[in-house]
Amino acid sequence: MLYIGGPVWGSKAWLGNFFPPRTPARDFLRLYSQRLLAIEGNTVFYALPSEELIARWRQETPSTFRFCPKVSRSISHAPRIDHTREETHLFTERMRGLEDRLGPMFLQLPPSFAPSHLERLQAFLDFWPANLRLAVEVRHPAFYTDQQAASLNALLEQYQIGRVIMDTRPLRTGETQDQALLATRERKPNLPLQIARTTNFAFLRYIGHPEMAINEPFLDEWAQQLGQWLKQGTTLYVFCHCSEERYAPDLCAALYRRVQALVPLPPLPWQPDKQLVKPMTLFDDLLAD
Repeated sequence: MLYIGGPVWGSKAWLGNFFPPRTPARDFLRLYSQRLLAIEGNTVFYALPSEELIARWRQETPSTFRFCPKVSRSISHAPRIDHTREETHLFTERMRGLEDRLGPMFLQLPPSFAPSHLERLQAFLDFWPANLRLAVEVRHPAFYTDQQAASLNALLEQYQIGRVIMDTRPLRTGETQDQALLATRERKPNLPLQIARTTNFAFLRYIGHPEMAINEPFLDEWAQQLGQWLKQGTTLYVFCHCSEERYAPDLCAALYRRVQALVPLPPLPWQPDKQLVKPMTLFDDLLAD
């Protein structure tokens, strides 16, 4: 299965294209989950939702939908991640409330977390619940050398933990004066692409460009890789980001169509309406401003 989605389930920029015009915010999650197949749970990184809110999220989404919550920053960015047993227990038990909607959670370690701290990560994985899936994202540049990457991947394989793959190449392609794009380049780490599958699922974060023509060769490349993994029985979780949020659903649809041309997949619930969705160009952005 290919579960594909974006980093948020609600954006006012989607009104009139991805969502019907004048859709109230309270309906965003329900409508989003009827159009795409997964969501990065970034909101739980900042605050732990109540049991009642978790239950409502589950009730508002179909059984085919998956949440991939981002582990709370009180855990991932703690001075010692191996000293967060109590916080981790609270977080994971709360996320269990999503029941069958719960996909892999992902742990985004800060840039300060270096290869010299791998023992702390191993201790953390020792008390992470074995029946909850997890993917780990590292941002320290040293992890992207061959030797340190091999050590990290071996540890993740030992615990059957995924490694988050982040592709920022489209974001950094070409010259631009677009302020939103420049700001996103500043926020996202400039790290080389490193493709690794360390368990029976793969977790990809694709950081797209607001101009579709720039994305196309990267989407073609990823479709080949994702299609190969699907043929091997790998479950895929793919999240498309864009500096212009209104284009993230279009990236999801474009990538899904490419994979679908290679491997049998059910239709994506949502297909872009060509009458509503403008071509993805920076020129359109300038006019909109």
